[in-house]
Amino acid sequence: MNTILITGANRGIGLEFCRQYVNDGWHVFACCRNPEKADALNKLAAHHPDLIKIHALDVADLAQIERLGQTLSDATIDLLINNAGIYPKSDTGGFGHTNYADWMTAFKINTVAPLKMAEIFAKQIARGKQKVIATLTSQMGSIEDNGSGGNYQYRSTKAAANMVVKSLAVDLKQSGVTAVVLHPGWVKTDMGGPNAMISVEQSVTGMRRVIGSLTLQDSGKFLNYSGEVIPW
Repeated sequence: MNTILITGANRGIGLEFCRQYVNDGWHVFACCRNPEKADALNKLAAHHPDLIKIHALDVADLAQIERLGQTLSDATIDLLINNAGIYPKSDTGGFGHTNYADWMTAFKINTVAPLKMAEIFAKQIARGKQKVIATLTSQMGSIEDNGSGGNYQYRSTKAAANMVVKSLAVDLKQSGVTAVVLHPGWVKTDMGGPNAMISVEQSVTGMRRVIGSLTLQDSGKFLNYSGEVIPW
């Protein structure tokens, strides 16, 4: 049985990943900050008690990641999805109005945590059959695509996450692990808003198709949910 570990699993894209993978018979380690408040995730787990295991995890707390790694030290993980992320509300202020405390929080969640997750779970992933680390990024992290400026916090933390994964692709190649960054599209979630272009179902279905077709030769790529390469 294939196994997935996913962060930020309580809502939006993370929850939809859980729903789609468990419906295909995968074993799911679903991580979120407050499991007791994750009503939709708990309801899904109640329907699949043998397949979904919920773990409390705030990815901004690196010690929590280490403790989860100890808990799951004997597990075999085919796919790690670094989904947890944050778009600071203060990031809309523009040049001259940067909230530096919010920026540091965003950097810890969007950039540092994906690397920590990879470091802690690399052995478990190398034991799997699929051996994939997929980190959700954003096209807003593309330097070449930035023609509008602003959004300093979000853009920079996602661009940095892209570089983290590019290095992971090199460092984990000998272990047979494929590491990519995925742009989910502009999705109708709490972060994307109601005016976004696609549903979570469309986004996750597309990303799952991309993930399922990955080979080691794809490691280090920046891809959108339809499989197209995005410029760095």
